[in-house]
Amino acid sequence: MSDRKKNHRRHDRGPGQRQLRVGESLRHALAELLLRVEINDPVLKDVPLTVSEVRPTPDLRLAIIFIAPLGRNEQRQDIIDALNRHKGFIRGQLSPKVTLKYMPDLKFKLDTSFDEYDHINELLHSPKVAQDLD
Repeated sequence: MSDRKKNHRRHDRGPGQRQLRVGESLRHALAELLLRVEINDPVLKDVPLTVSEVRPTPDLRLAIIFIAPLGRNEQRQDIIDALNRHKGFIRGQLSPKVTLKYMPDLKFKLDTSFDEYDHINELLHSPKVAQDLD
């Protein structure tokens, strides 16, 4: 079997067990860190955040962190930008809490899945859909 077919099959399977384990470890450590450590940035002051998912790359060199600011916060993109500005500090704080050979580089992204759930819920409860269900 050629290397190309082997690599293609590896991508079809989704994240490996190690990726999932590292992602969950990083998620727990980051959630705890964001609760306890105050990052010196006015945009992040008193903003409750949820770390919904951490997706490490297969080589574990990069971790994409999905953040959902709680509530209807209009500064959501500003919050993500602030976290990305302070990723070096956050990475340094995470390093002693998660046992890895190399701490992955961090990239913060806005988690929009909660907005999508709200939109679907609105659609399901709209008069047009309720009419079809009755």
